[in-house]
Amino acid sequence: MRTATLLYHDVVPADQLQTSGFQGAVADRYKLSCDSFDAHLRAIVGRPLLRCETVTRLMSSSSDDGCPCLFTFDDGGVSALTEIAERLEAAGWRGRFFIPTDHIGQPGFLSAEQIRELHQRGHIIGTHSCSHPRRIDQLNDSDLQREWSQSTEILANVLQSPIECGSVPGGFFSRRVAEAASRAGLKVLFNSEPTCRWKKPGSLWIAGRLPIVNHTSASMAAALATGDRHTITQQQLVWNGKKLAKTVAGGLYRQVSEWIFSQK
Repeated sequence: MRTATLLYHDVVPADQLQTSGFQGAVADRYKLSCDSFDAHLRAIVGRPLLRCETVTRLMSSSSDDGCPCLFTFDDGGVSALTEIAERLEAAGWRGRFFIPTDHIGQPGFLSAEQIRELHQRGHIIGTHSCSHPRRIDQLNDSDLQREWSQSTEILANVLQSPIECGSVPGGFFSRRVAEAASRAGLKVLFNSEPTCRWKKPGSLWIAGRLPIVNHTSASMAAALATGDRHTITQQQLVWNGKKLAKTVAGGLYRQVSEWIFSQK
């Protein structure tokens, strides 16, 4: 299965980065201004894409009509409701919002009531773990299972509906991470590998995503949304370099990244 899944985070008014989601130089790199997101939508919407309202519909679809496109948003920032949802709805789209449940109701993050509203408006809610650990792949077995099982249970209680999908915080994917997600009842787990390919090594679908950062142009976002192989290959080269750096630097990777992006 091949799907162009765009990985966004927060969308905020210019110079108001602190109003939604996590704080810090690394988190800010993934926050788009409202004007930038509007430009992305203008460039993407109307292209010959197969719109899939749910992951279940995507998995059951046999159509080869273009490359399906999904909008996903990590971190559970309040901008999901204040800025993003209405813009997507005006374009006839719905988003998939992944929530770190320990942060529900905290300043800058969605409340339980706001999560329910998104769900009622047709958007898809998934888990982004409980605590958004810096290295989910390095947790011990019990803590790793808690991150998926407890967060899934909390969201299911909020929505009175089962939770079928999740996304890996920080992109630190591993087989252990996937196995724990599968035991928690998830059917699809999104990671941060820039690919359109979905894999199903067991009972769980593993789906790559195409990351969007604050300097991603509207034309590049449109190219990613349509599965342009050249643009995706460029992202893969960058991603592989980051993956190597994370492996070598270990726990120092985020500290170094915070310093670099704060200087910028």
